[in-house]
Amino acid sequence: MTRFLRSFLFSFFAAAMLLSGLASAADRPRNLLIIQTDEHHFGTLGCYGGKIVETPHIDWIAKHGALCSSFYATTPVCSPSRAALVSGKYPQKTPVVTNNIPLDDSIVTFAELLRRRGYATGFAGKWHLDGSGKPQWAPERKFGFEDNRFMFNRGHWKKFVDADAGPRVGSTNKMGKPNYDLNGADEKTFSTDWLSDKAIDFIRQHKDKPFCYMLSLPDPHGPNTVRAPYDTMYDDVEVPIPATLSKLNSASPAWGRKAGVTAAQLRRLMPKYYGMVKCIDDNVGRILDALRQEGVLEQTVVVFTSDHGDLCGEHGRLNKGVPYEGSARIPFLIYCPGKVKPGLIVPQALTCIDFLPTAMTLLDAPAADDVDGRDASKLLVGDVRSWEDIAFVRGAGSTGWLAAVTSRYKLVFAANDEPWLFDVEHDPQETKNLFAEPEHRVLVKRLTKALLEYAQRHQDPHARHPRVQAAMRAALN
Repeated sequence: MTRFLRSFLFSFFAAAMLLSGLASAADRPRNLLIIQTDEHHFGTLGCYGGKIVETPHIDWIAKHGALCSSFYATTPVCSPSRAALVSGKYPQKTPVVTNNIPLDDSIVTFAELLRRRGYATGFAGKWHLDGSGKPQWAPERKFGFEDNRFMFNRGHWKKFVDADAGPRVGSTNKMGKPNYDLNGADEKTFSTDWLSDKAIDFIRQHKDKPFCYMLSLPDPHGPNTVRAPYDTMYDDVEVPIPATLSKLNSASPAWGRKAGVTAAQLRRLMPKYYGMVKCIDDNVGRILDALRQEGVLEQTVVVFTSDHGDLCGEHGRLNKGVPYEGSARIPFLIYCPGKVKPGLIVPQALTCIDFLPTAMTLLDAPAADDVDGRDASKLLVGDVRSWEDIAFVRGAGSTGWLAAVTSRYKLVFAANDEPWLFDVEHDPQETKNLFAEPEHRVLVKRLTKALLEYAQRHQDPHARHPRVQAAMRAALN
């Protein structure tokens, strides 16, 4: 055999192997990585207009994927929102309608659907769907997340360590009970860093097969503490004080009355909140780098979202639970090269229940027909034909509020107040009630009709409250 022939055959077989490898990579199912934060105001992210914290890594997902600008927690409280995200079902069906209610054994999550298709699956961080256990590492019921060693049920712990017997909280009180103290947490033990390390380890271990991993970070939920150097990074920032902080209670809905938050409190609390957000962004950068290093970024659907918002002083309140934007509206970014249009802004109203059917379509693994959410994958390529821009949000507990939201309007019916209609485009601070305005009468009827149809179809008990029923009937007349 001549040198030329040997060289030709070597080049031929090398090219064939390369083409075969490329073909197999193209044929391989996409991975799914979800990064979820807790109690996160969307406005702290640069891609959502934030000016204080630089978030280049989270913004990268938005730049190279899609940003949903009207994405809402189906219920803006931890457990119900999480149950809706993993199941594609409304809270009353999971039946996690408020915190600390266990997810029903019959629920099939997106992780279980992918596990059945041969995916390696795992979860690290706060689960909050197995009752009152706290921290309760590695719940027995996995719901498809096979590697749940680093899943804990509840808590906003700041320090974690690896022990021979498994993971544990790294700070305890004098009685030996775990607490939320930092206790010298560093870049290896601080909760956000430690949990992100577990996600990176999983990616590296399973890079050669399809994987699904959910990283559920307990920050920036309170307590507002963070490790160095993030703890002092924003000490000198001028904390913006929301104009609605000083709004009179008489100008607010009963469900949205002030809770006594002061400007002084915000100036003390928010710098650490910003520090937590910055730490999260830096770890998102580490995770994206790991995907790049392992050569699987282009094969991975990456989602960044939160379970609910934090009012951060808006309307004189902290935390969540109400239909105001800062509480109910959440960040939602999705990167899916080859399918999701880079830099796309999706204005249509969506909620957590829409995640499962949408993600499964992007993964070429359509969900079953029994989910409540809508497949919004066509919106992620810019196709808005025949899409109805209405979504439904509900309050926690047995007696609460119901809202119909669009990309511009929000109609709220509540058991303890008159109906409110907000124009969040022209009144982003949500101070004006347009419900009784004649020019909005047709809109009110349309949204009320849609909300009533939702309540009947999905058996929402909130709509059966006498005051809500009466208000809906009046709106339709």
